[in-house]
Amino acid sequence: MIGKLSGRLDWRGSDQVLIDVRGVGYIVYVSERTLAGLPGVGEAVSLYTDLMVREDLLQLFGFASMIDKEWHKLLLTVQGVGAKAALAIMGTLGAEGVARAINLGDQRAIQSAQGVGPKLAQRVILELKAKAPSLMAMGAKMSDVAEADESVLEPILEAPRKAPAPAQPGRASFTADALSALINLGYGQGDAAQAISTAAGELPEADTQGLIRAALKLLAPKAR
Repeated sequence: MIGKLSGRLDWRGSDQVLIDVRGVGYIVYVSERTLAGLPGVGEAVSLYTDLMVREDLLQLFGFASMIDKEWHKLLLTVQGVGAKAALAIMGTLGAEGVARAINLGDQRAIQSAQGVGPKLAQRVILELKAKAPSLMAMGAKMSDVAEADESVLEPILEAPRKAPAPAQPGRASFTADALSALINLGYGQGDAAQAISTAAGELPEADTQGLIRAALKLLAPKAR
């Protein structure tokens, strides 16, 4: 299984790229969001990958982070969602956007992805509603791993560098920590995840404490 590629970006297409890894070129399909975040041709690049195996076809799909990859895999468990549709959803909303849409039952957000109709969007929400909170909680650890790996690209492409600055907490870490705190306070995982998602959408710059305070206000009417 090819889980990650680090090499030189040789070519960019509309939905795929060619990555040269020590003389071997890999065609990797990516979303518009991932493609927009990649460096220029000839520069160092690193992508997490998922290999899709069919009877007569092998395809690599690339992601900027492990949490993006895991969300793509989760979307594939929904009946009727293929690799390209899952990639379109991720490219339109991103990991946090997909989580928020599922938790809030926002069918229109899912449907905004190219090739996703209303019935399929509704199925995504219904089938993944119970699974979304646990993947959100996993996001913090995956985000930390992804941020650390950004400073460990293949040395064949780089000159000596200065010592990296200390890593700062990522957005996914704030969200997951806030979710964990609410669950520890006794709130149900589904209610807590929905409150955190809403708070994160309304306060994009909020840290863990800010998300907790905002979520508690949303949950207040439910408290006894």
